[in-house]
Amino acid sequence: MSRRRLVTVLLVLAVVALFAVPLLMDGGSSDFTGTDNQAVTAIQESDPGYEPWFTSVLPPLSPSVESGLFALQAALGGGVLGYVIGRLRGRRSSTPAPEPAEQP
Repeated sequence: MSRRRLVTVLLVLAVVALFAVPLLMDGGSSDFTGTDNQAVTAIQESDPGYEPWFTSVLPPLSPSVESGLFALQAALGGGVLGYVIGRLRGRRSSTPAPEPAEQP
């Protein structure tokens, strides 16, 4: 494995650890709730007999885990977007500019 690839892998693991460690140390005692929970509460208040269409395959352990997963998803999306923009910009700067036409 090249040094450059190793550094990239280690940086990705460090970013994932930045999200995972606080969530594991919290133990689910956080009071943060997302808008999904607020929407469920509002629906249950307005229509007590409402039945959801489906249930989650793997429900989050706590609201803080749900918030952390959402933040991780946003970070990964931002990373992919930044990578694509960087590649496109690098591709544009690496192509030589066309030479101007000679005037007689």
